[in-house]
Amino acid sequence: MSVTPKGNEPEKTSASHEDDANSYQNKYKPSSEFNTRDEYLEHELQIMQPKRWRPNLPFRDYRFEFEDTIPAMAGTIGKVVMVGAIAATFAAPLGLSDAFVLENVRYELLIVSIFIILFSGFILPTANLAGTHGPLIPLIPIVVAAGGHPMAFGLLIGAFGFILAITKGGSLLARLTSKGVCGGLLIYLGFIGTISQVKKLFAWAEAIDMAHIAFIVILATILLYALLEHFKKRWLAVPLSCLIGGVVAFALGAPFEFNTAPGLPNMNPAYWWGEDTGWMLGLPTLESFVVVLPFAVLAVAMWSPDFLGHQVFQKISYPQRTEKVQMNIDDTMLSASVRQTFGSLAGGANFTSSWGTYIVPAAIAKRPIPAGAILTAVFCIIAGLWGYPMDLAIWQPVLCVALIVGVFIPLLEAGMEMTREGKTTQSAAIVVFASSLVNPAFGWSLTMLLDNLGLIGCKERSANLTKMSRWVIPLIMFVVLTTVMAIVGMLPGIPALMADFRH
Repeated sequence: MSVTPKGNEPEKTSASHEDDANSYQNKYKPSSEFNTRDEYLEHELQIMQPKRWRPNLPFRDYRFEFEDTIPAMAGTIGKVVMVGAIAATFAAPLGLSDAFVLENVRYELLIVSIFIILFSGFILPTANLAGTHGPLIPLIPIVVAAGGHPMAFGLLIGAFGFILAITKGGSLLARLTSKGVCGGLLIYLGFIGTISQVKKLFAWAEAIDMAHIAFIVILATILLYALLEHFKKRWLAVPLSCLIGGVVAFALGAPFEFNTAPGLPNMNPAYWWGEDTGWMLGLPTLESFVVVLPFAVLAVAMWSPDFLGHQVFQKISYPQRTEKVQMNIDDTMLSASVRQTFGSLAGGANFTSSWGTYIVPAAIAKRPIPAGAILTAVFCIIAGLWGYPMDLAIWQPVLCVALIVGVFIPLLEAGMEMTREGKTTQSAAIVVFASSLVNPAFGWSLTMLLDNLGLIGCKERSANLTKMSRWVIPLIMFVVLTTVMAIVGMLPGIPALMADFRH
């Protein structure tokens, strides 16, 4: 029988007392004890003690605040739209109906809710929600034309993402990306996204012969955003812009009606992967995996700049001493990979990435991930089962202004903030230039290589890097990405190599 030395007991007791003293519950103070709401929210971020792979419980480890509803609302709107876009892009060439797309979106809303609560709300509170891979949408018609199977595509994305997560490759690439490169990437994404949404809103208005509605809605949104910025209430931009956009458009005569009735989608994976039901494709074969292999590599390679942009936006928006609650890139990749794998096996159409329409508004509102994540799951369940909110979320006056003020303008602002100091403008300009040539993944990998070699940007930073960080890893990333893009035909003016590989 062994006896624990008594001398060790005071140490354990002392450590236990110290942990209790540093706990979130002991450090919590009600908002009434602070001079401003901002001070209270910043204090909340600074006292949280998120636990990895252990239960994080509401009210014990974090609280729900009104501000959490804003990113949850924005995230739900973005989710409905993005999953709908991916499902429709895959379904159209296969001859599947709009009813199929709608049912799959509802199915995905329920699937994602489970993983949001499990990971971001419970055991990995610094993992951003697993959202939808927007930059992948233009590639999907090429995947379908090549004979790609959505389950094979999703499973390979999950597998490659899991490998990147457990090797901590995502955080490594983030460390190798300078402020100039990251800032330029945010500027490009913010500008291109804003322009695209403005064009979509005008296209919608012109299609109903009411082009003036788009102008008035956007002008009203600009004025609202400026006022919110002036009064430091920018976190209210998404709900108020959606309200103004919807009300103004409807008041000016834009047609709108609720069509999606309450209901429950088919929850049987066998239905979705049947040969005569669901996708009507059956289960994937070995050839199915070979066909989508280069697309899956590219999809996961595009995660790093996407995840990095979201993490940096948090760093800019949060106060000091909040490193513990900031998004962890590797944990986010892990949760996204698991969610992707199970979603694809179940029959969902979603291809996942970091959830930008959630994390950007959450950072603006100075809220940590977990509480808003649980509210997002609740909103997704409500939207999926009730149906009617889906109609409102995809109505162009609501959708476009929500994405502009909730995601793209904040990204633009963050990029400008990052390139304000130091020798960052050269790298930022090259990122924008190279991204315009091909896409953000190409621009990021090329500029990271040039920047780390010291050809552009801060020469002192380059000189302090190891050989591996200076050129070996950046060169490998650039070569792999460029090769994959050449195979699938994404390099302008260069024919796709995929056909040659398949014959």
